[in-house]
Amino acid sequence: MLRLLMREALTLLSDGQIPSVAEVAARAGVSRATAYRYFPSRSKLISAVVEHSLGPVHTLAATTPDGRERIRELFIQTFPRFKEYEPQLRAALQLSLEHAAQERAGKLTEEPYRRGHRIHILSHAAAPLKPLIGKRRFDRLVRALSVVYGIEAYVVLRDIWGARDKEIEGIARWIADALVDTALREAANDGVREGRRGKRA
Repeated sequence: MLRLLMREALTLLSDGQIPSVAEVAARAGVSRATAYRYFPSRSKLISAVVEHSLGPVHTLAATTPDGRERIRELFIQTFPRFKEYEPQLRAALQLSLEHAAQERAGKLTEEPYRRGHRIHILSHAAAPLKPLIGKRRFDRLVRALSVVYGIEAYVVLRDIWGARDKEIEGIARWIADALVDTALREAANDGVREGRRGKRA
């Protein structure tokens, strides 16, 4: 039953709409009560769709102790999934924006949809860099990477620039490399300055 509901939800989302749980139930030919047992809200439905779309990403095992290479490997392995599930991930972004606007206006009447998968995914991939650049710079790096790791890159590069999938992935990886290089260079420069101060002291 869960597989059937998920299949119909994915189909509806690929058609460019964010369905209600009732609409998914009708499409699947099951009762609303049955569908609501699996997905009590649209937020739970979309969360399940995102989990399905990115499931393998959550279980990626890093194959190298090099933080830069781990980030590159992550981008290489997961951007094809962003391409495959672009309509569904766009719907998740749309629902998140809708709920955020309604919540700020005090008009949200359903459970808010919260995003955040990439926090753990990127933190895990970049972990070997933390002792090299320090916690403060590491936190900033992961947050900066989160801007280009996800469906947002497609929204900007495809919708505004008309970029194709390979170009989107290439630009995202180029930005990621540049961010890592900057963090490492800043940490190295700080180390040089600390060394000079130590000598003067």
